[in-house]
Amino acid sequence: MSADAPEDMPAFDLPAASPPVQATPYRVLARKYRPQTFDDLIGQEAMVRTLSNAFASGRIAQAYLLTGVRGVGKTTTARILARALNYEPMEGGGGPSLDLSVPGRHCRDIIESRHVDVLEMDAASNTSINDVREIIEGSRYRPVMARYKVYIIDEVHMLSTAAFNGLLKTLEEPPEHVKFVFATTEIRKVPVTVLSRCQRFDLRRVESGVLSAHLAGICAKEGVEIEAGARAIIARAAEGSVRDALSLLDQAIAHGGGRVDEEEVRRLLGLADRARIIDLFEVLMGGDLAAALRQFRDLYDAGADPVVTLADLAEFTHLVTCFKLLPEAPSDAALVEAERERGLVFAAKLQIRDLSRVWQMLLKGIAETQQAAKPAQAAEMVLVRVAYLADLPSPEDALRRLKDMPESGSAPQSAPQAPPPSGGGGQRLALAARSDPAPDAAPRRAQDGPRLASLADLVALVTAQRDILLKHAIETQMRLIRFEEGRIEFVQTPGGNPSLAQDLSRKLQDWTGRRWLVTLAPGHSGAPTLAEAAAAAKAEREDGIRADPLVAAVLARFPGAQIVDVRAREEPAEQGLAPVEEDAYMGTGPDEAGDD
Repeated sequence: MSADAPEDMPAFDLPAASPPVQATPYRVLARKYRPQTFDDLIGQEAMVRTLSNAFASGRIAQAYLLTGVRGVGKTTTARILARALNYEPMEGGGGPSLDLSVPGRHCRDIIESRHVDVLEMDAASNTSINDVREIIEGSRYRPVMARYKVYIIDEVHMLSTAAFNGLLKTLEEPPEHVKFVFATTEIRKVPVTVLSRCQRFDLRRVESGVLSAHLAGICAKEGVEIEAGARAIIARAAEGSVRDALSLLDQAIAHGGGRVDEEEVRRLLGLADRARIIDLFEVLMGGDLAAALRQFRDLYDAGADPVVTLADLAEFTHLVTCFKLLPEAPSDAALVEAERERGLVFAAKLQIRDLSRVWQMLLKGIAETQQAAKPAQAAEMVLVRVAYLADLPSPEDALRRLKDMPESGSAPQSAPQAPPPSGGGGQRLALAARSDPAPDAAPRRAQDGPRLASLADLVALVTAQRDILLKHAIETQMRLIRFEEGRIEFVQTPGGNPSLAQDLSRKLQDWTGRRWLVTLAPGHSGAPTLAEAAAAAKAEREDGIRADPLVAAVLARFPGAQIVDVRAREEPAEQGLAPVEEDAYMGTGPDEAGDD
């Protein structure tokens, strides 16, 4: 207590000042577990083998170009390569080596990006010729400490055209103490002149199974419990990018409080339950639209994104297709048990053509849903189309049934089939074993629209529908070969509308309520078109009337007169003219009047 303090003031024993505690900053998993050697790289065995053989034989290139998607390790590989080029044991000596198990004299400085002879440049922010000029000037001087002066240029495709041109000469004939390592995600934007001067390595996407095992090892080191399903989800969501996978794992660990389970990861990423996606796929393939819409609504209410749900359906469709075509596909380590077991069941029952059609519809539906004002409604309409597809025959089945139809056009009779059992578990797989419609369904639909027996009936129907362009095309472009109920085969005149067959088939189905097979038959002659037949008949009538003695006398009496048209007595005159008794209508010149 100070002597100047008042006597009645109580004394306090102050604790001794302790040094401030400095908290260790947290390093994200993507940086903490960044590979330090080539042995730490995963999924790039081909590149490591090539570099190992090159270093062992002394065939070290002057420039390397690393390309691949984001997060596969391009910049990390460039630093490891710079470390291998300048590897020197602590006792000195040695040469370039890929065996980096024992740290060398320059290893730590290169790993921490602070070595004076290993220079890194981000081409995204240093794009001009002036930045490249500094590299060219610096390459003239020998390295200060290491064996090589290594220039690492990340995102090299961002350099300007002038910068690339300025670098070409130095890149082709660099000093013996200079090495270049380029990294890019846009290999097509790098000029060919630069590509030809570099040894190129394409870093592959890491397979989901390998990435899942890598995540398991990291979680074991971090003391984090993670479910196998959660690892599989993260590995698939990363799409082959190790950095993305570790970032998602970091986020999942923070979200789960140190434990990562499958349901929490799905909720975190906005994904639907995989088993429920498979259930939705099953009811869609069974044509149970009501159950499909209910299940989709349940997924949507649980937080699943409509676009992601359709993408998951498309992914499972692709998985079933792979199961059907690739025997080794079910052994993928990234698959969960439900995907493997039920996917094999679907692969045994569904046909490739059906899976391909479902894939195309889902792919188009995803784009439509992304652009829709209300994605949930757009996704439901996509599911309606897919479920409706389950009840439609394939093109091969439709052609076969058309060929089997009798001449009368009635559908072949078949034994009635029992309705499918009710309930979600008993739904039929309509795409696997598609049944014909009820025997009286085709006749009932055939009675909905008019019956057509000839090309004249078709023209009358098109005229009644007031489709003038189609009527003109039928009359002038169709040389008929065969006309049956439900089928038209013709040869098209040169220069005709190339989509005439498709347009006619679609409109006939709308107007008659029945499917029409309208086909072109190149190589045939076909009958004359209606316009050609009408012109020939008109010419024949004119020739016949011109041979009549009375008409011949009139034409001789009135030079320049022409036969305009020939009509029967019962046909009404056109353009307001009343019918007359004579068969010939002739026009005369202005001065061709006479008394006869």
